[in-house]
Amino acid sequence: MTNQYIPERAMFIYAHPDDIEFGVAGTAAKWAANGCEVTYVLVTDGNIGSHDESLTAEQLTAIRHAEQRAAAAVVGVKNVVFMGEHDGLIEPTLELRKKIVRLIRQYKPNVVVSGDPRTTFASEYYINHPDHRAVAIAVLDAVFPASEMRLLYPEFEVEGISAHKINYLYISYADDPNLYIDVTNYFDKKIEALLQHQPSQFKDWDPRPMLAQWNSEAGSIIGVKYAEAFRKFVLQEIEEG
Repeated sequence: MTNQYIPERAMFIYAHPDDIEFGVAGTAAKWAANGCEVTYVLVTDGNIGSHDESLTAEQLTAIRHAEQRAAAAVVGVKNVVFMGEHDGLIEPTLELRKKIVRLIRQYKPNVVVSGDPRTTFASEYYINHPDHRAVAIAVLDAVFPASEMRLLYPEFEVEGISAHKINYLYISYADDPNLYIDVTNYFDKKIEALLQHQPSQFKDWDPRPMLAQWNSEAGSIIGVKYAEAFRKFVLQEIEEG
């Protein structure tokens, strides 16, 4: 399945700085270029994501914030929210769910994009990071039904933050995608955005061949050069242009 739908507002919720760039920044770039108000939410600061013994967690936080903001700017995303949770220690708690619900109700996205809560072993070479799994579970539970239930978290109503029902949930890295988004014209932007993280994350490794392979494989399914794949869930259908 492919379509040309561009949401009015979208929220990408992931665990670490660079998660969006590796997986779905082509879609973010395409939507932003076509008038969508895109918000990035990074649950952690990525503050343990380095083996550099010269860095403290506080120094790494500042570096990764700067890299993520630069990456967002490359693809035209202005809203970047850092939730400030500790890297490596995320659990899908009720408290985390509530914090995510607050953001969904504040920004009122039509589409929420996040990872797959089902993925533990992606291959014999990759164990999915526990933060990825925890954030994906928390997002799923925040999206439905928590964000739309007015009587849940009545203190938000007092603050003027009203309940919100999203239209679609897009899950990336799913083994059973049912939606492919053509990002051929935005692939170079995706790579440029990802390279903003190179100083702290992959100084001696070029990620471009890997991403080209991933996105070309997805693109071949719908007959385009590059695509990003998602599992789409419909919570409230709207007319798609």
